[in-house]
Amino acid sequence: MCPLVGSVSQYIISAGGKRLRPALLLLCCGALGFQGDQRFNMAAVVEFIHTATLLHDDVVDDSALRRGSPTANAKFGNPASVLVGDFLYSRAFQMMVDTQSMRIMEVLANATNIIAEGEVMQLMNMHNAGLDEAGYLQVIRSKTAKLFEASARVGAILSGANADLEQACADYGQALGTAFQVIDDVLDYTGDASVMGKNLGDDLREGKATLPLIAAMQRGTETERKTIQLAIETGDVAMLDQVITIVKQTGALGVARSAAQQEAQRAIDSAMRLPAGPHQACLIQLASQLLERNH
Repeated sequence: MCPLVGSVSQYIISAGGKRLRPALLLLCCGALGFQGDQRFNMAAVVEFIHTATLLHDDVVDDSALRRGSPTANAKFGNPASVLVGDFLYSRAFQMMVDTQSMRIMEVLANATNIIAEGEVMQLMNMHNAGLDEAGYLQVIRSKTAKLFEASARVGAILSGANADLEQACADYGQALGTAFQVIDDVLDYTGDASVMGKNLGDDLREGKATLPLIAAMQRGTETERKTIQLAIETGDVAMLDQVITIVKQTGALGVARSAAQQEAQRAIDSAMRLPAGPHQACLIQLASQLLERNH
C-alpha cells in the first residue's frame, strides 16, 4: 500500500466514529442467524464506502473539523483526501467481489451511485433558501440514509433471507438513516461543539437549508423568514445567534425532532418484523435512543 494511503487511512481510523453502518449490517446478520466470516468482510466494505464519502464531503464543504480533530483535508490537503477517498471506493469494490454475489454488488453499486447523486443534489441546493421539506428529504435519503439501507439489506442478503425479511431490514436502515441525519441537522443549532467534535453553524456557513431552517421559515414572521433566507443565501455565520433564536422561538426544533421521531418509529416497526431475539432487541433500542444523541 502507498504510504500516503496508509497515513491518511490510519489518521481517519484513529479519529474514531460511531461505525453505525457496519454495526447495522452485523446486527441484521445476527437477527437472521448468519454467522459466516463474510459478514466481517462486508462490514469493512460499507465502512470503507462511508469513509470515502467523508473524505470527499470535507473537501467539497471545506470543513476543518470532524470528530474533534482537523479533517484529513486540513491535515494532508485536498488532493490527498480526494485520491485516498477514490482508493477506498475502489478497494471496497475489490473486497465485495469476494462475496461472489452479483446481488450484493448490485445493491452496493446502486447505493454508491445514489449517494453520489445526493451529494450533487446537495451541492446544487447550496444557498437555496427555497428548498422545501420534500426536497430536503430527497437529499438526505440519497446522501445519508441510502448507505444505512444498503448495509442492512446486505446483511439480509448474506443471511439468505426471504424478500419480506430483506425488505424489513432495508426499511429499517432507511428510516434509521433518515432519523439520524435529521437529528444531526438539529444538533447543528443546539449542540455543544466540544461534544459534537465539529463547529456549530457549519450547515449555515455552507448554505444548507436543513429541516430546522425550513420549519422556522414556514412558522416565523415575515421578518424572521427574511433573516433566515439571507443567512442561507450568504452563509454568514455572524448571523448564527440570531438564526438560533428564531429557530428556537418558532418551535422549528420541535418540528424537526417530531419528524425524526416518526422515522425512528418506522425503524422500530420494521425491526419488529424480524425474528425475536437479542439482535432484534438491539436494533429496536438503537432506534429508540436515537433522539437522545448529542454528537
